[in-house]
Amino acid sequence: MLGYRELDWKLIGAVLLLSLIGILLIFAAQHHADNEYVRHYYLRQSMWLVIALAVFAAIIHSPLRLFDYTAYLLYGVSVVLLILVLFVGTPRMGAMRWFSFGPMNLAPADIAKVTLLFAMARFLAYTKLPVASKRRLAISAMLTAVPMMLILKQPDLGTSLVFPVMLFGLWFWSGLSPLYMILILSPLVSLVAASHWVAWAIYFVVLLTFLFMLRPGFMFGVVTMAANLAFGMTTPFIWNRLADYQKLRILTFLDPGRDPRGAGYQIIQSKIAIGSGGIMGKGFLNGSQTRLDFLPERHTDFIFSVLGEEFGLWGALIVVALFGFIFYRAVAIASRCRSRFASNVVIGAALILLFQFFINIGMTLGFMPVTGLALPFLSYGGTSLVLSWTLVGVMVLVDYRWQEY
Repeated sequence: MLGYRELDWKLIGAVLLLSLIGILLIFAAQHHADNEYVRHYYLRQSMWLVIALAVFAAIIHSPLRLFDYTAYLLYGVSVVLLILVLFVGTPRMGAMRWFSFGPMNLAPADIAKVTLLFAMARFLAYTKLPVASKRRLAISAMLTAVPMMLILKQPDLGTSLVFPVMLFGLWFWSGLSPLYMILILSPLVSLVAASHWVAWAIYFVVLLTFLFMLRPGFMFGVVTMAANLAFGMTTPFIWNRLADYQKLRILTFLDPGRDPRGAGYQIIQSKIAIGSGGIMGKGFLNGSQTRLDFLPERHTDFIFSVLGEEFGLWGALIVVALFGFIFYRAVAIASRCRSRFASNVVIGAALILLFQFFINIGMTLGFMPVTGLALPFLSYGGTSLVLSWTLVGVMVLVDYRWQEY
């Protein structure tokens, strides 16, 4: 029997407060819209919150071992859904990311985040392979690559970036040396540095020095150098393979002023909205960028801009503090629970929320390119909200049953 008094009500309260703030901001974002359907987005988000709370309740009443035993099965189901959505999904804005069920949409990519988390947590918890074993790293990388490639096919670059972040975070939590992780990531750095031959040459000098100091072994060093060369030489090919809008997003991130009426418009208007809010904000429903429809996608990607304009710096700091508390509790829970699987799941859940939090806010401030990642609990979107509450449900369940196993 679940002891409700023993649940982490501070964590639950912080998440519920964020969700209610999100509904308030969605109402503010579309309050002045001409379309009645759009004005009622906040009601649909409220409905999704009820569904999310029902899912949360089901999770905390479930045995923790259920997610352990069914991890690979759930992973397989999510992969099948990712394949199906490419053929029978509902096309929208040139992407095949959703199943439509009347007024409701389901994004299998969000489901895949949770199922991959369970599968990775189980594999890393029970494998007998050494931490730095090439086979261990390769198997976990393949588990990550399958859903990631399918999501890129949709295409959804923003969501796909969550998967490698989860992989490297769980590698680190499982004991892999940060130095080895740097070497594994180095080909991606080479990919970027190869955009200019001088930068690439300097990078290789730094990499050789790092390998000499670390001395990871002859074969490991050779493979690292070969991978860096290969990735660097493919930079022009990859750039040419990017869609025009993806190239424009990267170039606009580097210089929003190059296309102020086009690709750079979102970032420029977001900065204006946040900056105009000042310390105290303009007041609820008084944001001019929001009210006059200057700020695009203000109920989804740029919900933080609405917060900054109407509630100012103090409102933004309250939201950041609430997220900070969630991440603090996640680390505390993961550190004390006996089950390695459960510990991995909590850290992975925190990484998913943390990454989306930083990317979304960085995007609205112009520090990150526009990727389309939702701000957990605040942005409009049913699947995203249910996913976020699912992750919190797992945290609360692990905290309650931390002595098991």
